[in-house]
Amino acid sequence: MDKKTTSIVAYITWIGLVIAFCAGDKEGAKFHLNQALVIFLFSLLSVIPCIGIIWGIFMLVCWIMGLIAAINQEEKPVPLIGKIQLLK
Repeated sequence: MDKKTTSIVAYITWIGLVIAFCAGDKEGAKFHLNQALVIFLFSLLSVIPCIGIIWGIFMLVCWIMGLIAAINQEEKPVPLIGKIQLLK
């Protein structure tokens, strides 16, 4: 897969993230692979009672922003959690 396809597939569920990491252009799409991983991990916090709904909506907005950035081939970090680097 090329850089753009790998970036887009990374945002499509956790299975897409694994496929993009294993079969895609890891070096070209490293930014979006990292962003998708961070969004996925932080979205797991939405199961917390009371604040989970608000956090889940925020994670949905971050996911949409990341997907749009991947479609436009931009490396624009999502708000609040975009600076976290899990993949080196």
